[in-house]
Amino acid sequence: MLEISHLRYDVTAEDGNDLGILRDVSLTVGDGKLVVITGPNGGGKTSLAKTIMGLYQPTAGSIRWNGTDITNLSVTDRAKAGVSYGFQQPPRFKGLKVKDLIALAAGKEDLTPAEGCQYLTQVGLCADDYINREMDSALSGGEMKRIEIATILARKSGLMIFDEPEAGIDLWSFAKLTETFEAIHRRGESTLLIISHQERIIQLADEIVVIEQGQVAMQGPKDDIFPQIMARTLPGCGYMKEEVR
Repeated sequence: MLEISHLRYDVTAEDGNDLGILRDVSLTVGDGKLVVITGPNGGGKTSLAKTIMGLYQPTAGSIRWNGTDITNLSVTDRAKAGVSYGFQQPPRFKGLKVKDLIALAAGKEDLTPAEGCQYLTQVGLCADDYINREMDSALSGGEMKRIEIATILARKSGLMIFDEPEAGIDLWSFAKLTETFEAIHRRGESTLLIISHQERIIQLADEIVVIEQGQVAMQGPKDDIFPQIMARTLPGCGYMKEEVR
């Protein structure tokens, strides 16, 4: 279970004033749940995800994972505790091959072709075409995104955080990703926290959390919250996006 209590994250502006990026956020995510975080652009969704992963250090509040306080743990220690994070724009690693990255994620020195295929296929990539490629600029943003998600699957983390996993991918790959999320959720082995504006991903959720101006504006079962989102959504507000093409 993920328990976030009265979380704050402040940054100091150029004029010396503190800006509240996250303002007293409290949130509980049950084991095996698929929770989608949505809301207007700039509302604090990514900051919340990065704070959970330890990429940002909160100003106040606490984060507990499976009963353990991880608020002050490093990113490495959180990863060891079973927390994984997928970036909006995955980093590139020149000189490192796809198979090496997946092997590191899986904790194996040597990844068999069959194992690599298993993870890459789940995100819509042909293992034969990608397993020996380098993680450099030759790969598109969409390809990088899918490979990163494959590494998270390889880790088999208890808490998987995905920041707009649909960004930069085509329609067919997007369909494969939704199938992957459904399969993970169906197995009940991991808790999924997904930041998304896409209706097809939001519809997978057990619960929806709406973040506005650094606060939880709405939270509850999908069937209760989704109609409210649709009623409040205006063009350009960032709640919902057009389907992936």
